[in-house]
Amino acid sequence: MKRSEIREHIFKILFGTEFNKNDEMPEQLEHYCAEMEGAEEKEIAYIKDKVGRIAERTEEIDSLINSHTTGWKTSRMNKVDLTILRLAVYEMKWDEEVPTGVAINEAVELAKRYSGDEGPSFVNGVLAKLAE
Repeated sequence: MKRSEIREHIFKILFGTEFNKNDEMPEQLEHYCAEMEGAEEKEIAYIKDKVGRIAERTEEIDSLINSHTTGWKTSRMNKVDLTILRLAVYEMKWDEEVPTGVAINEAVELAKRYSGDEGPSFVNGVLAKLAE
């Protein structure tokens, strides 16, 4: 599985956290991973680990996002863009395996696939400010 595919699965799982209670997420994560076709055990373990690490830092990530946006706090953002930003900010700040430029490019690609017309430029703008 390519890194971009793994990232997309992480995005989808994180997006689901917006609609499930915290105590439901372990079961939801297991269901999601059981349905992934062609995923190796090490890839599933990586996905679960990264989802957990991002979830642990959500407040800190949101604070960073809020400090780099004007007029768009996380509470007002659509859930797709917010989830993409959370994933990218985590990768930029705490995942040493992912270069900042790659995190931004991949986030913009996710926004092109899952967000509205304004999503890619919004995501790119927020992440560019964070990268400064």
